[in-house]
Amino acid sequence: MNQQRGHKGSFIQLMEANKGIIHKICLMYTSNLADKEDLYQEICLQLWRSFRSYRSESKFSTWLYQVALNTAISSVRKDRRQVETVQLDQAEHFVVRDSEREGMTQMLFKALSKLNKVDRAIILLWLEEKEYAEISEVMGISQSAVSVRLVRIRERLKSIMKNLEDE
Repeated sequence: MNQQRGHKGSFIQLMEANKGIIHKICLMYTSNLADKEDLYQEICLQLWRSFRSYRSESKFSTWLYQVALNTAISSVRKDRRQVETVQLDQAEHFVVRDSEREGMTQMLFKALSKLNKVDRAIILLWLEEKEYAEISEVMGISQSAVSVRLVRIRERLKSIMKNLEDE
């Protein structure tokens, strides 16, 4: 019984320390507050179910990204939802109140929502300043594949952003 309590306590502490990651993933893969809350709950449930399999061979955040991104991608695929835009009023802790920066942030989120699910995951990890090795581990692809994908994703985002500016 005490081992189970310790297991639960360490899980809660790790989740509290890393909840921002889950919020960011939910923001990237949903288009409204209700879906964000549902996905957050689903990710937390999957993390709890999988917690005993975490072996401390990699950082907890790396393992969390793997489980959370797989859950988000599967959830979006399962629900067959097409993410169109991210409502910034749901992401207030990510947005600076300066109007020009706010407009650019909104445009960036809109551009990110136009990427496919896997590219969104890769760019999210890159924006979180993760090393290529960690992105590679989370995504299950080689570091060279990460490098190539990031070049292509950044080029695609530039193109999307230019099109959004022209609208």
